[in-house]
Amino acid sequence: QRQLVESGGGLLQPGGSLRLSCAAFGFIFMDYAMAWYLQAPGKQRELVVIITSGVITNYADSVEGRFTITRDNAKNTVYLQMNSLKPEDTAVYYCNGNVHSASGTINYWGQGTQVTVSS
Repeated sequence: QRQLVESGGGLLQPGGSLRLSCAAFGFIFMDYAMAWYLQAPGKQRELVVIITSGVITNYADSVEGRFTITRDNAKNTVYLQMNSLKPEDTAVYYCNGNVHSASGTINYWGQGTQVTVSS
């Protein structure tokens, strides 16, 4: 079964750090661009960052310098290291994998993991 499974969310205080993980199953991970999105309460889902085979693009301005995306193709896993967390980072974080094919763009989404930053 093709799926993405996120883990690592939680509740922590401002200034803390957290690492999210997203494990891929059932597809050729290295062929896919991987991304993290967040959806804050009452808001639309928005892009945090994308990583392809070797290029990181599109860090959102709100996380630039604090969040870092990495991928381990041997483990079929993408990570999001989140530092200096702020209350406004509170959101459900979703992992996305996508690839362009002859028939269109293929997208997979994880189930989401909750990150809550609060004192």
